[in-house]
Amino acid sequence: MEKNTSLFRKKSVDQILKDAHSAEEGGLAKILGVRDLVSLGIAAIVGAGIFSTIGLASFNGGPAVSLLFVFTAVACVFTALSYAQFASTVPVSGSAYTYAYVAFGELFAWIIGWALILEYAVSNMVVAISWAEYFVSMLKGFGITLPGWLTMNPVAASEAFHKLQTSGQATLTAYERLAAHAFEVAPRVGDFPIILNLPAGLVTLLVTALVYIGIRESRTASNIMVILKIGVVLLVIFAGAFYVKPENWSPFAPNGVSGVLSGVAAVFFAFIGFDSISTTAEECKDPQRDMPRAMIYCLLICTVLYVLITLVLTGMVNYKELNVSDPLAFVFQSVGLDFMAGLISVSSVIAITSALLVYQLGQPRIWMTMSRDGLLWKKFSTIHPRYKTPSFATIVTGVVVAVPALFFKMDFFVDLTSVGTFFAFILVCGGVLYLDHTGISQRSKFRVPYINGKFLIGGLFILAVGGILLYGQDTLKEWDALSASEIIEHKLLTIIFWITWATLSYLSFRYNFSSLPVAGILTNLYLMTELGSSNWLIFVIWLAIGLLIYFGYGYKKSKLAA
Repeated sequence: MEKNTSLFRKKSVDQILKDAHSAEEGGLAKILGVRDLVSLGIAAIVGAGIFSTIGLASFNGGPAVSLLFVFTAVACVFTALSYAQFASTVPVSGSAYTYAYVAFGELFAWIIGWALILEYAVSNMVVAISWAEYFVSMLKGFGITLPGWLTMNPVAASEAFHKLQTSGQATLTAYERLAAHAFEVAPRVGDFPIILNLPAGLVTLLVTALVYIGIRESRTASNIMVILKIGVVLLVIFAGAFYVKPENWSPFAPNGVSGVLSGVAAVFFAFIGFDSISTTAEECKDPQRDMPRAMIYCLLICTVLYVLITLVLTGMVNYKELNVSDPLAFVFQSVGLDFMAGLISVSSVIAITSALLVYQLGQPRIWMTMSRDGLLWKKFSTIHPRYKTPSFATIVTGVVVAVPALFFKMDFFVDLTSVGTFFAFILVCGGVLYLDHTGISQRSKFRVPYINGKFLIGGLFILAVGGILLYGQDTLKEWDALSASEIIEHKLLTIIFWITWATLSYLSFRYNFSSLPVAGILTNLYLMTELGSSNWLIFVIWLAIGLLIYFGYGYKKSKLAA
């Protein structure tokens, strides 16, 4: 048989469905309904974002961050509709990886799969570290104090100790004093101090064990934790509303648009869970009907909750006080409701566990799908004969998440998560344009509502350029002051954004593209421009490692190669 050597060899929808049905040992158990999918989506979205990173975003942007949640949610709705169309067309595990295989070919599918591995792994590291902070805080409420060297990452402890040596005690924050003390008293092997975030590592291994045992047990645990979580969030909103002082909402955007947009990574991190629903497609009873509904329902519910809780937090205390890791508990402590603060700390531990659970469900299923296609080692697609879960991939996921969670800082991971996610979202939106253009959309049971972009996309582009020329003098002066190397370092993505918009304007005019997927591409790309360049460097290194694996193994072993 002649070999297919193209880097962009594609899988047909029929071929993907056939491969999924013929998966070894009977495949995965189909037990999830629309309510379970919504629950899993809420479990992922209402997690570390609402319990921790929302504080940092509010500190940077003030009460106006509530509008950023709306803007980000709109971007996610465009993307969710695109995911929903793909999920109804290709109802198998693999999420954006599988969709890219159909639309763009194998090389793009590998890149997206590799980016998703980063997204899920890094997301769970953040969630595990956030869980550990709330867990340690909860134990203190019960009078139990763990040694500092068992609850801290060694990087923070080392930095705090060196700051103490060079600048003195007076310059340290309360957290840095704890970190420096942990460094001093930690047991040592030779000159090397033993410092690790033990709770973060242990909870990851425990959740991995639950995910390994089965989807039914994971579903039950997730549903229970989601009910509790939504109850806590509603309690915070209704109880906190009585302590809101409207003067705290003024000024509404104290640091202007730039201050609000600086929270993009933290806010977007709060939303990235909805795509994890699509990784459970093969365990869904009727994925073509239930997937689209679940994605839209959970996005709407979570956006309303996020906006309300941001307004309550910034109304209860001044936004300048919210740069804390546990903002929900903090605001109730600040108004003297220690009982509520304690209740939130206990509930947060359970709530964040559910987010950890969903991400640990998602990643092994992407590895499993890549392995089925021959791009990863066959062991990753092994299905446990009794538990009906991807057993080996689940164990590897647990190790990959638990080890970094023991030793790294949370802020290192947040922006990095968003880079991979934006990348996947843009390709999924672009993939829907491909489905429409090639006619594959005719077999989709759910389709993104069609709004002809022939004149709309180009017209909006002309208006945007005109608006900048007329009203963006400050922005133009800022660009004028930059050297060529500074523009490449700091503004390259912005240039790519405008080139992409111009290109899509032309293509929309020529091919009558649907406006909503195009809007999804542009909003995600714009949000990407707000992320730091250092995150892009790490992401590029990650992709380079992935391409080495692909060309060293996957390209030759791919089932499409035969």
